[in-house]
Amino acid sequence: MYWFIIPLVFGFTSNVASTFTTLFSEKWGKVSGSLVTIILRDIIGIPVWAIGFLLAIRESQGLFYENLLFARIAGWIVLFAGAVIIVIALVSIRLKAAAPSTGDKLVNKGIYSVVRHPIHTGTFLEFTGLFLLWPSFQTVIACILGIIWILVQTKYEEKDLLKRIPEYRDYMKQVPRFFPSSFRKNSGEGQV
Repeated sequence: MYWFIIPLVFGFTSNVASTFTTLFSEKWGKVSGSLVTIILRDIIGIPVWAIGFLLAIRESQGLFYENLLFARIAGWIVLFAGAVIIVIALVSIRLKAAAPSTGDKLVNKGIYSVVRHPIHTGTFLEFTGLFLLWPSFQTVIACILGIIWILVQTKYEEKDLLKRIPEYRDYMKQVPRFFPSSFRKNSGEGQV
């Protein structure tokens, strides 16, 4: 009944391992280090945790509330909004998204001038949309594990970015982590 947790945890763990681009590059060289990151995140991590979410939805039993038309419409809107944010972010950082390397430059324009991790922001929205569409205990577990993964992933990713991109420290002080802030100038490293 809870088999979906295995691919979720495995996929999330593989994704977190991809945040060690600098370490991999120092150990095996820039090209090989980037290749390890690609394999861990893009080939193993993302597809495997996506399968975990599909299994959670498939195993869904006992909805928390009746899935009314309003909830379905809201779910699809939130899911679509998350996807749009992710696509905009991916277009903004281009190859850096699929193949981060130690030669990356800071991207702080467009959506990256509003939040530091718009891909994670979009993923938060997608988790919310999934819950609205399939409001089951299994989906809640998958979404909670996903949120924990994003928080852990971001922590390690930012440590890696600080090593790869020296300007990132100042960027952290100016731009909030996940959600836009009207107090952007005062948002520090701990700002979420």
